[in-house]
Amino acid sequence: MSLHSETDQNWSQVIGSKNSLYSLNLKEVWRYKDLVYMLVKRDFLTSFKQTILGPLWFFINPIFTTIMYVIVFGNIANLSTDGAPKIPFYLSGVILWNYFSSCLNGTSNVFRGNASIFGKVYFPRLVMPLSIVISNLMQFAVQFALLISFVVYYSIEGNIQPNLWILITPFLIVLMAAFAMGMGMIFSAMTTKYKDLSMLLSFGVSLYMYVTPVVYPTSMLPEKYRWIGEINPLTGIFECFKYAYLGVGDFSIGMLLYSTIFISIVLIIGTIIFNKVEKSFMDTV
Repeated sequence: MSLHSETDQNWSQVIGSKNSLYSLNLKEVWRYKDLVYMLVKRDFLTSFKQTILGPLWFFINPIFTTIMYVIVFGNIANLSTDGAPKIPFYLSGVILWNYFSSCLNGTSNVFRGNASIFGKVYFPRLVMPLSIVISNLMQFAVQFALLISFVVYYSIEGNIQPNLWILITPFLIVLMAAFAMGMGMIFSAMTTKYKDLSMLLSFGVSLYMYVTPVVYPTSMLPEKYRWIGEINPLTGIFECFKYAYLGVGDFSIGMLLYSTIFISIVLIIGTIIFNKVEKSFMDTV
C-alpha cells in the first residue's frame, strides 16, 4: 500500500463540497452538537449582558405588549376575541409571534452576521440557524409558562375550556420554527448579494403580523377578505393554538394540514438555496 493511500485512510474527517443541494447532513450536524450548545449559551448570555433585570425581560416584554394590545385593540378598537378573556387571548398571540419573528429575523442574518466566523473555521453552516431556533425556544418556554398560569386561572374561573388539542403543541412549535427557519434561510441567502432585502424584511415582518391572527380571530374577517387569512400558513397554527388553550377560534384540521404542507415546501426550498449559497457566499458578502 502506498504512503498516500495509507495517509488518506487515517483522516478522521474529510471536508469536501456537498454532492446534493437537498442534503441537510444531519449526521454531521449532530457531531457538532456541542457547538450548538455553546452558541445557544452565548446568545442567552449576550442578550442580557450589562442589563439590570436580566432574564426578567422574558416576562416584561410579553406582559407590557399584552397590556398595550388589551387597551388598544381590546378596549379602544373593540376587536372581537371570540368570547375568550382578553389577557390570555392576546398573550397567546404575542408569545407565538415573538417566537416566530425572533427566529425569522435571527436566521435571516446568518450569513452576514457570521461572515467572520465562516471565513475562518469549518463547521456545518446549518448549525447557526438551528442554534437560533433553539435559543429562541428558551425564551418561548418562559413566556409559555406565563400563559399557562393565566390559562389555569381562567379555567378555574370557568371562563375558558382547554381541550385535548393542547397535546399537539410541540408539533405547532416545530411547524413555526420550520417556517421561520425556511424563510430565514431564503432571505439569508439573498441578502448576501442584495443587502436592501434585510431592511425590507424588517418592514415586511411588521406588516405580516397584521395578516396573521395575533390580535384578532379569523372569524371577524369579512367574507371577501377571508382568503387572505386562509392562504397564510401561520393562520392554522395560531387558530389551533388558541382553540386548544382557550377553546375558541375558527379552526379546522384542513387548515393545519395546509400549513404543514406549505411549510414543508418552504423548508425544502430554503434548504436548497441555503446549501447552494453557502459554497460561495464569502465571495459576495
